Amino acid sequence: MTVCLELFALEGFPLVEPGDDLVTLVAAALVDNGLQLQQGDVLVVAQKIVSKAEGRYVRLAEVAPGARASDLAAQTGKDPRLVELILRESREVIRARPGVIIVEHRNGYVHANAGIDRSNISYGPDDPRVLLLPEDPDGSAASLRRGLAEVTGVAPPVIINDSAGRAWRNGTVGIAIGCAGLAPLHNQVGETDLFGNVLEVTEPAVADELAAAASLLMGQAAEARPVVLARGVALRTGEAGSAALIRDRAMDLFR
Repeated sequence: MTVCLELFALEGFPLVEPGDDLVTLVAAALVDNGLQLQQGDVLVVAQKIVSKAEGRYVRLAEVAPGARASDLAAQTGKDPRLVELILRESREVIRARPGVIIVEHRNGYVHANAGIDRSNISYGPDDPRVLLLPEDPDGSAASLRRGLAEVTGVAPPVIINDSAGRAWRNGTVGIAIGCAGLAPLHNQVGETDLFGNVLEVTEPAVADELAAAASLLMGQAAEARPVVLARGVALRTGEAGSAALIRDRAMDLFR
């Protein structure tokens, strides 16, 4: 029996504006791409369109930086108003150097600049704005899953992905910052390998692996492919949410 994973990027997805209904947009894009949701399908959705639909824009002109933000801005060479937003979105600043601030986001994951981004958003040169991460990515994923179930009759597991760097490797990869309807980790401790050896620590982060695979099709620039359907992956159901992917601070060797 051949094992196969198929990934379908939904082409022609429209630009998303605040207040847009992602359920309607995704359902229409599936039809336009000749696809119909099946049991076992998983949808991976780019964080950016979720944030846009939820109106997570902030105009820098409306941000007043505090003393801490001004000090950190001088250290990193960043706009003090942006630094103020980074601090508001974070629990803790972990590292800072020219050009980057590594923080623990208020949702728990370690991110550069709290995931705040200016790419692929429109703004005037004299009125810059930025886009924050979704307020509750797990909740956003669950809402999209419920809505698609109502419209299509199938409740697909949903992963919201974002790009992140790693402390130990160059480059960025897609990671799951929100999920619903799947167990984001597959604990294989106690199973045996090909030679009968008992696995002691094996626990694939399946949500992150799918998030990364989808990112290959989504791209990082002007591709305009923010939704990917994954078909053929056998996932365990679950409602643990993306918090299950975050390593406890006491076990984090990099902090």
